[in-house]
Amino acid sequence: MSGGLLVAGTTSDAGKSVVTAGICRWLVRRGVKVAPFKAQNMSLNSFVTREGAEIGRAQAMQAQAARVEPTALMNPVLLKPGSDRSSQVVLMGKPVGEMTARGYHGGRQAALLGTVLDCLAELRGTYDAVICEGAGSPAEINLRRTDIVNMGIARNARLPVLVVGDIDRGGVFASFFGTVALLDAADQELVAGFLVNKFRGDESLLTPGIDMLRKLTGRATYGVLPFRHGLGIDEEDGLRVSLRGSVRESAVSAPVGEDILRVAVCALPLMSNFTDVDALAAEPGVVVRFVDRAEELVDADLVVVPGTRGTVRALQWLRERGLADALARRAAGGRPVLGICGGFQVLGEHIEDDVESRAGHVDGLGLLPVRVRFAREKTLARPVGEALGETVAGYEIHHGVAEVTGGEAFLDGCRVGAVWGTHWHGSLESDGFRRAFLREVAAAAGRRFVPAAGTSFEALREEQLDLLGDLIEEHADTDALWRLIESGAPQGLPFIPPGAPA
Repeated sequence: MSGGLLVAGTTSDAGKSVVTAGICRWLVRRGVKVAPFKAQNMSLNSFVTREGAEIGRAQAMQAQAARVEPTALMNPVLLKPGSDRSSQVVLMGKPVGEMTARGYHGGRQAALLGTVLDCLAELRGTYDAVICEGAGSPAEINLRRTDIVNMGIARNARLPVLVVGDIDRGGVFASFFGTVALLDAADQELVAGFLVNKFRGDESLLTPGIDMLRKLTGRATYGVLPFRHGLGIDEEDGLRVSLRGSVRESAVSAPVGEDILRVAVCALPLMSNFTDVDALAAEPGVVVRFVDRAEELVDADLVVVPGTRGTVRALQWLRERGLADALARRAAGGRPVLGICGGFQVLGEHIEDDVESRAGHVDGLGLLPVRVRFAREKTLARPVGEALGETVAGYEIHHGVAEVTGGEAFLDGCRVGAVWGTHWHGSLESDGFRRAFLREVAAAAGRRFVPAAGTSFEALREEQLDLLGDLIEEHADTDALWRLIESGAPQGLPFIPPGAPA
């Protein structure tokens, strides 16, 4: 077997995904053939591989960091929430049904352990190293019995575990100690040490805490990564976009023309693949913000209605908040609106849904001549086409089948006036098409905006991945980290009695 490592975290959003990507980029730059792996992912941001399998976007991003093609082996189980209590289970890239959290953790999850271990073994037989990402926290002791993504897979595959903690939240030392203390002796044996993430300030001030942590746990800290803005690429959780206090809004660089373009994204319930608008935010002079009130659309030059795992629920939400009427007024006034996937579906005339919501016939917003019928089979594809005179590539993930009855053809959807709709995710990452689309938006909005000719979304993503690799290379103990990956599970580390640090 090749080398391996499990990157766990004290909490969700501790930085596991970006640390895993950073380690992958650091290793591949050293000439190591490396692959990412996450046994089970819960996310509404997903991607379609070349073989037509649906996996988490975070694993696709990590594969790019490793400079390998993403496959279903890298994320064998994907859970796509449809409510607070149930999710669609995607196994080896294909949906196998809806399941409640109790039903999944009550037996189905444990039954998937064999599949997960087989995928990991195949990757380890192909690559020099496999960097695995955990989920949530390994100290979720209520779920330990059926765990297949944290200590469950670490113990079965004999993987060393590196625990990442977000010091920006505070309490990182207590979180490190408590995480290890809550594990049983066999699981503790696999925890090699810690990695501090998102530190601001004078690192020397951490030294007493790191020294004490080592005395208490017998485990080393493998590095302190500084806080860096703008590295949360391809976030996993489409359920959690903050709209108050820390609005998810892009920074805007100076425009090429006289004006900037303002893009408002409707923060739909169960919003999926909101990463579609990242390519817009990368353009100089384009500012992107997520909104949930009708008045926030007034000054927008473009409104994006993004994908959603709950199309009928999103329609109801748009109507309840007055956003549906605001969108209708925009369309009547020739002001640009773009619907993507579920957002495309809500703009149509009506929806027949006996699959996702089981609501039957539901009237859409009527802004596009489209009728949607939900099929039980999910469409998973990687289409390539042409629009606005430019080549476009994207990917499709949807149950809704659209019958377009009019308008001007636009990718697989249509356009009527300044309202566009398509099922294609990722289309805005095609640089030529994005610039052509923004020129259309600017003209319709009456803005003197000029897209920057040299903006390459692919190059910007590569720069971000290189920054992640730099963080590991410059701020982690890479010699110790490589020894850990190469040698496997640590041995002889002391057992920490729960609740007894002194």
